[in-house]
Amino acid sequence: MQIKVRLFATLREGRGKELSKDYPEGISPGGVIQDLEIPEEEVAILLVNGRDGRLDQVLEEGDTVSIFPPVGGG
Repeated sequence: MQIKVRLFATLREGRGKELSKDYPEGISPGGVIQDLEIPEEEVAILLVNGRDGRLDQVLEEGDTVSIFPPVGGG
C-alpha cells in the first residue's frame, strides 16, 4: 500500500522532503520510522493525516505520515 511520508528540518538530510513508498498492510508509523532509519529519540512530533499519531497505530492506503524532530532555539 502507498504511504506518503513528509519529513521536516534535520530529518530531511539524506532522505528528502517528501516521499511515497509502498509498505505492507498493517505497517505502523513506528515501522516507517524504522524503515527510514530514524532513531525514535529524534521524533518529537508525529502526525498521521494532520492529526496526532501514535507509533503503533495501523496505517491505511493513502495515509500521510509527518515526522518532526525536536526544535531548539529561541
